[in-house]
Amino acid sequence: MKYTKSNFIMSVVGIIIYITDLIVDIWVSVRFFHEGQYVFGILTVSFMLVGTLVVQCFSYSWYKADLKKAGQESQHRFLLLHCLQGGIFTRYWFALKKGYHVVFKYSNKTDNFIEKQIDPHKEVIDGVTDLSMLRLFETYLEGCPQLVLQLYICLEQGQGNISQYAVLVVSCCAISWSTVDYQISLRKSLPDKKVLTGHCRKFTYLSYKFFTLLSWMLSVVLLLFLDVKIALCLLSFLWILGILWAFKNQTKFCASISMEFLYRIVVGFVLIFTFFNIQGQNTKCPMSCYYIVRVLATLGILTVFWVCPLSIFNSDYFVPISIIIALTLILGIIFLIVYYGTLHPNRSKEREPDEIDGKSVQIECRMKYFLMD
Repeated sequence: MKYTKSNFIMSVVGIIIYITDLIVDIWVSVRFFHEGQYVFGILTVSFMLVGTLVVQCFSYSWYKADLKKAGQESQHRFLLLHCLQGGIFTRYWFALKKGYHVVFKYSNKTDNFIEKQIDPHKEVIDGVTDLSMLRLFETYLEGCPQLVLQLYICLEQGQGNISQYAVLVVSCCAISWSTVDYQISLRKSLPDKKVLTGHCRKFTYLSYKFFTLLSWMLSVVLLLFLDVKIALCLLSFLWILGILWAFKNQTKFCASISMEFLYRIVVGFVLIFTFFNIQGQNTKCPMSCYYIVRVLATLGILTVFWVCPLSIFNSDYFVPISIIIALTLILGIIFLIVYYGTLHPNRSKEREPDEIDGKSVQIECRMKYFLMD
């Protein structure tokens, strides 16, 4: 298990996308307020704040738990940095600093680390995995709602400006990158999981996630044109179902009860947009049910619009969007079947420890309680 140059490059690209996403979100929100579109401006800022506040809470709680595990006292500077919304930047700084030293300076000098019983590669990989998960949380808490909002505004107004198009492009890049980056980092951090390797495998996984997500978000946008209250009720209902699913699985991701409750709320929200495995168990049946419901809901929304065409919606947009929704959904399901049928990196049975001789790293690694297969 080594932290390679390609992993370091992915971390660099990750922070570039993160900063770009932050800039374009601020840009579009300022433009909304400048043009007097206060509702859209408030919504844009609200999505940003909710996403970053939740991520800062998780980041600080993990720092606190790691320091406690190492027998060190919690440092107030970390609390101050997170209060100033600098948790992600702090983690990127440490990840890039340690990653650079491991990759470019100490790649062939491991004797001293072995004597100290410290694996520098594992230390960096664990830090990058924590960072990848935080980015994943922020992407789905802020990026997905942001993408839905900007799509709705563009279709409602019949056109968009350069800032809105920038948000659409960057949000798609952020969602795609964070999803694949986390899957790679997660599998690299767990000894009993095979690493996600190969461009074909990564492309298939990305395509499955991206197409199913795009199809659903466009369907939600159409439902917003039908009735905002109905759309919000449906999304709230799905959110509650996701939270109940997390409680049913009795997730044990966080050390404190309050953070575990927050984690289950976040899990429920992410499940609105995409499916993931939250316990590392066989989820063939739950996943099948999830996407069957997704297909039925999408078909239901399209049927309503075809049977009862709305005068408030431009018909010139509706036909192409309907085709895009149908095609992306079909493509997403096809890529899903291909990925899980032929390309999924199954668990390495030969490396799986028994109950008595289990490896301590598996017990201490918090990421084993959160999987996205």
